[in-house]
Amino acid sequence: MPRDHRPAKSLRVLLDPPDPALAVLLGLQPDLEVVTDVLTGGPHVALVDDVATVADVLAEAPECAVLVMTGSAHPGLLVAALAAGASGLVLRDGPVEDLAAAVRRASMGETVVDPGLKE
Repeated sequence: MPRDHRPAKSLRVLLDPPDPALAVLLGLQPDLEVVTDVLTGGPHVALVDDVATVADVLAEAPECAVLVMTGSAHPGLLVAALAAGASGLVLRDGPVEDLAAAVRRASMGETVVDPGLKE
């Protein structure tokens, strides 16, 4: 009988919008589990592509840390993300290990900003 070797305390991560490729990569991390719904999945951390989505996620899951993903630094994006209630700003296309580390840090209450995105 196959066994699930995932630790008992997995961090649940929501991707909004869904990204199947990123979901697979994050799912390969031993302590991360990608969920598809904010209400039934009970995510600890949400990765979103749009600052406007931050408020929506927090309205449905107030204890969820939200990280905004971006491809590059844009003037004012970090300030806007933090003002919306996000826990930080991360690179969408960086190494998956860096993104996983950011998820872990955000789940512990840290503000996470990729060094390449500081304004």
